[in-house]
Amino acid sequence: MIVTLIIVCEVGFWVLLAAGLFFRYALRMRRTGLGLLLLEPLLEVVLLVATAIDLRNGADPSWTHGLAALYIGYTVGHGHRTVKWLDGHAAHRLGGAAPPAKPPRHGMARARHEGRIWLGTVVAASVASVLLLIAIRYVDDPSRSGSLESWIFTAWRTAGIHGLIALSYAVWPKKAPPVTGSALPARDPQHVSDVLVGRPGENEKQVR
Repeated sequence: MIVTLIIVCEVGFWVLLAAGLFFRYALRMRRTGLGLLLLEPLLEVVLLVATAIDLRNGADPSWTHGLAALYIGYTVGHGHRTVKWLDGHAAHRLGGAAPPAKPPRHGMARARHEGRIWLGTVVAASVASVLLLIAIRYVDDPSRSGSLESWIFTAWRTAGIHGLIALSYAVWPKKAPPVTGSALPARDPQHVSDVLVGRPGENEKQVR
């Protein structure tokens, strides 16, 4: 049940996002589009309530409950960034706005960008851990809550690996590719034309 609900919430997230952006920019119905986008957090609330009810009805805590906590944490940590990125592209494609700025690709600017994304993963792990700790306290049976504790470790192990990857961009900054060719001074088009057809320029006339 929980896995099915997670799939439904994931599909619903993208459906509401696509519908919200379509109404917002293609149909110019900004309030309707904003309303659809604001419905997205309700999906996480539904999933959270369903998970709590499932545990309350005596279901043994399993990997499905841990996965639900991680899904909610990911949505909290990275959902806003995902919506903002897609909103910028929709505004450009459908609303005629300027194309969104691309993230930096080199140097310390890239390192700071990766660090901000990693902070979203830390928020996701924190939210998931809080939800899992609440579930463990709610079950109040160490013999049944071992799977939930393992998901806390999984959340922070993922955050740690992501942190090492983000740190690598600061320790070994990615260098910009070298500029090919040399910058040549601008020439007078008339002078270039004279050279091509074999006519002497002004300086050559003076020498002659």
